[in-house]
Amino acid sequence: MSRAYAEVIGDPIVQSKSPKIHGFWLEEIGIDADYRASHVLTDQLADFLHARRADPAWRGCNVTMPHKQAVMPFLDRLDPLAAAVGAVNTIIPEHGQLVGYNTDVPGFLEPLRPVLGHSHYFRMARVIGTGGAARAIVKGLADEKLVIVLAGRSTEKARALLDELDPAGEHHAIDLAHFADATDFAFDDRENCLDLVVNASSLGMTGQPPLVFDMSHAPPGSIFYDIVTSPLETPFLKAAQAAGFRTIDGLSMLIGQADHAFRRFFGATPSRARDAELRKALGA
Repeated sequence: MSRAYAEVIGDPIVQSKSPKIHGFWLEEIGIDADYRASHVLTDQLADFLHARRADPAWRGCNVTMPHKQAVMPFLDRLDPLAAAVGAVNTIIPEHGQLVGYNTDVPGFLEPLRPVLGHSHYFRMARVIGTGGAARAIVKGLADEKLVIVLAGRSTEKARALLDELDPAGEHHAIDLAHFADATDFAFDDRENCLDLVVNASSLGMTGQPPLVFDMSHAPPGSIFYDIVTSPLETPFLKAAQAAGFRTIDGLSMLIGQADHAFRRFFGATPSRARDAELRKALGA
């Protein structure tokens, strides 16, 4: 029998850090399997999944941009969370069926768990972006009872996304440009409030336009979170650090979501005790 393998698919795919993450854990645990990166175009998805469905060595795949929604029509079933998010980032063959999961939600929330475990006067997140990753982030934050201010190039798209993912929530949709100009808004400065500022877009990524965010929009004690991994220290995070805010980088979400996917691919739980070493291997 051929050697078991999983993979990540996307277009482009050369930038993916997933093979190094899963390869690190496979070696650490001693599992005889591979994890690959496969360049798949959107019009090739149907044929790709048809071929993989028939391969007994295939343990599944991660799905990255721009396929997180495009793969859904080719799957037999969606996990309830993936269905609620409306995006899939992990596909697993189960009993002859292809099942779509979303591990971005728990991956994104993982580094926030220590603060989410406390009670607060209120919880608010300013989220930038309305793409596939933003869908998972908005769903995760809404389930954690945060009021969301969602900023996008189209306020109509932002409003529609909020209404779809959490129709009962009292959230707000604004234009992305709102955060570029300074504000003199008097924020609540009580200590027992949770405020997040999240870049859920590709802005600030290598080769992409910059993310313009004026720090006057961040309440005292805000946590800045950027899902971009190239560069890891984005100008957005550097500016937040210089202003004295706590920051969370994109590897936190990437490693967190990979953990949940790895368990489904290989039936084993990766040790997280060596995360610092893993980050070093990834060039962080």
